[in-house]
Amino acid sequence: MGHRRKVSADARKEARKTLYVAKLMNNPTSPRKTRLVADMVRGVDVDKALGILKYCPRESAPKIYKLVLSAVSNWQAKNEGKRLEDSQLYVKQIMVDEGRTMRRMMTAPQGRGYRIRKRSNHITVILGSRVDEAPVAPKAEENK
Repeated sequence: MGHRRKVSADARKEARKTLYVAKLMNNPTSPRKTRLVADMVRGVDVDKALGILKYCPRESAPKIYKLVLSAVSNWQAKNEGKRLEDSQLYVKQIMVDEGRTMRRMMTAPQGRGYRIRKRSNHITVILGSRVDEAPVAPKAEENK
């Protein structure tokens, strides 16, 4: 591996240490329905996101609620001495990708059969801390 590649790979590894991830694979709900719930909590603080998900009537809301709780527990495992309230965790990214589609046949009139697609999805929640991501001041130009 070349020097520049190694430096950029090390930088990516350091950046991932401040992210806290939880994944749910093969969730048996269509991705379109799940994205409606995911859009409600994207970019929101964790406490507010948990409140939104707790009282949302959609089918995917309890699953995403448990997923956010899992990501918070992953944060607590890495940061044992810190308090949750001081870190200002928020939902940095939430992605809903298409998973496996099961194909079934349903009987139809006159000897026909209709195709049914039972879709599933993969949900990934990434939490970030607003405290750790302090804005970096731009560098002053050296060539003046």
